[in-house]
Amino acid sequence: MREVFGTDVVGSGFDIVGGEPSWAAVTALNEFYDRAEDLGGAVILRCGRPSGSPQAGADGGEDLDVHLITKWESALRRIERSPVVTIGMALGDCGGTALEALLATDYRIAAADVVLRPPLRGGQLWPGMVVFRLANQLSAGGSRLPILFGDEIPAPRGAEWGLIDEVAESVPERVAELQPLLAAYSGPELAIRRRLMLDASSQTFEEALGAHLAACDRRLRG
Repeated sequence: MREVFGTDVVGSGFDIVGGEPSWAAVTALNEFYDRAEDLGGAVILRCGRPSGSPQAGADGGEDLDVHLITKWESALRRIERSPVVTIGMALGDCGGTALEALLATDYRIAAADVVLRPPLRGGQLWPGMVVFRLANQLSAGGSRLPILFGDEIPAPRGAEWGLIDEVAESVPERVAELQPLLAAYSGPELAIRRRLMLDASSQTFEEALGAHLAACDRRLRG
């Protein structure tokens, strides 16, 4: 399967259907965040495709190479460093690049029938940074099976494990309610807090102290 991104930009939203990375996907996502960061507020990543469509995250893309993967991972890292709030809206079958992007968002909402599908290649879990994010984000009660064996994760279980923040009956309505509320948190301070949070799992207290003190000093001077 080579279909990767729906690159439509509708208002403040962006569609990521799944599959494998492409150069078009990298360019479109970076351009979307160029515009989003100029405008500020909260943006929406719609991650996944309707249930019953060909499985996202399946093999494909003969031209996939480490250079492209590096650029794709950099685009995902940009989401995690952006001063805008990103709301992840999980849809139907959420796998491949859709799941990778969802795990980089700030607030994640899914319907109860959504399934998170770790990306596979050659029948094995893709060993990209999706493994890193899953390992760091799974709660203490989370299973190792999605990482070791690529097990699918139903949305309610994803919420129990800390991968989904909210399971809603009407995801579009809930996103519409949350977007203006979360937009108020956008800005440089959000990017700093997010960075401190993401770094916390890999740093000792002593290593983290300097960055936290610098953030406190910034606020005091603000």
